[in-house]
Amino acid sequence: MAKAEVGQKVRVHYSGKLDDGSEFDSTESDGPMELTIGEGDALPAFEQALIGMAPGDTRTVHVPAAEAHGLHSEDMIRTVGRSAIPGSDDLTVGTRISATLMGGVRAYLRIVHISDDEVTVDLNHPLAGKDLTYEITLVEFA
Repeated sequence: MAKAEVGQKVRVHYSGKLDDGSEFDSTESDGPMELTIGEGDALPAFEQALIGMAPGDTRTVHVPAAEAHGLHSEDMIRTVGRSAIPGSDDLTVGTRISATLMGGVRAYLRIVHISDDEVTVDLNHPLAGKDLTYEITLVEFA
């Protein structure tokens, strides 16, 4: 039976969980994800886990935070003038917004504090600082 290798396009089902058992992502409702192994469509450890799998195989892979979305960094928490954020009158703590940073980089920010004049935002990835565990099933070669 054929085994998955780098450069091969595959379809997989997966579920991603945090250490507390809560699920942060799954293909259950949307159908299998298609990716080419080694092209960076998923985390490197996720893609590496696919190598050697055959259709129908299931594998569990644990990805430490540093190899997933990085460690949470206090340097990624910034306070800006409220006037710098369009629609700042409608913001609430915990809301995620997108913004274009200097250099045209698109970023997703989480609002962590709001005062009359300033807004504190967290630019860390929502899963930064968290270890991830994926259960992956190779559905088929695409």
